[in-house]
Amino acid sequence: MDLFGILSVSNLPVDWSFSTGLKMYVVESRGGAIACMLLSLFLLGTWPALLTLLERRGRLPQHTYLDYTITNFLAAVIIAFTFGEIGESTAENPNFLIQLFQVNWPSVLFAIAGGVVLSLGNLSTQYAWAIVGLSVTNVIAASITVVVGTTLNYFLDDKINNAEILFPGVGCFLIAVCLASGVHASNAADNEAKLKTLANRMIEEIGDLQVPLFEETCLISVGRDKENVFGMTEKAKVGTADFLLEIESRRAIKVFGRSTYIGLGITFLSGLCLSLFSPAFNLATNDQWDTLREGVPHLSAYTAFFWFSTFCFVIAIILNINFMYRPVLNLPQSSFKAYLSDWDERGWASLAGLLCGFGNGL
Repeated sequence: MDLFGILSVSNLPVDWSFSTGLKMYVVESRGGAIACMLLSLFLLGTWPALLTLLERRGRLPQHTYLDYTITNFLAAVIIAFTFGEIGESTAENPNFLIQLFQVNWPSVLFAIAGGVVLSLGNLSTQYAWAIVGLSVTNVIAASITVVVGTTLNYFLDDKINNAEILFPGVGCFLIAVCLASGVHASNAADNEAKLKTLANRMIEEIGDLQVPLFEETCLISVGRDKENVFGMTEKAKVGTADFLLEIESRRAIKVFGRSTYIGLGITFLSGLCLSLFSPAFNLATNDQWDTLREGVPHLSAYTAFFWFSTFCFVIAIILNINFMYRPVLNLPQSSFKAYLSDWDERGWASLAGLLCGFGNGL
């Protein structure tokens, strides 16, 4: 995406002013733009860790994602009604509320499409984090986003960038996808070997049962829980089979016995969805296909971001309420009433939504 709509709090020259004397600061240097990009990366890199932490603590992802979605949309509304309304409105650059009621539906539909695919991408990523792991999922999904999104934007922008410089970098991200997929397969095999060794060592305590690895580890986990009641075990060392069992016993999404390909499939689906939101947003704000009527101004970044976030919110609400009553990946069934009464860790989930919302806004 282009660096439009990026705000800076640095003392840069300004062109627009509010009637009360309040002014909007606009990035007019590469340094300011890079600073905003780095802040955005920090915000967008923090919220996935929070959601992963909550899942490992046992909070249902349906509840967590609903909290995240609400505050994420709240951030978009704040941005639209503050930065989108600051400054004098003109025919070429109307303010948010004025543009909201103009006949610009072709561009609005592109923004809506971007919000839909982003919502699907973020939702699938939440489940991929549990199965594949946070670091591997983010590497694969982000790399696919760069490869597909950059390629589509390159052609949408009439090849204004230098392909000889751009696409070797894109190729590096493609290599990252392959390497991260290999890392996940290796991690899965390593974890399975650790659990198998532990199962063979402790199966005598349970009995000589011919059961799959997943059932073996479940039986061992039950045995270890009994030991914990009497204080006979110590805290497991990170990376050991005992540590894996501790995480599995606490977490909401149980991952033992799941195929490597299921996790990678969800991750690749997430990356493909996320790769499409940037070209859709590009079309919404720049109208490369000339879908707007003559004289109708292009959507501002604030208006496009509002429509984008609104339908990202709508799709997330619909899907998560459906997943509460029809859960996936063997999660327990929940209800809207249970969600409203679940205040455990709600503050962290809400903070994640604000971080993502303001990160996207930058």
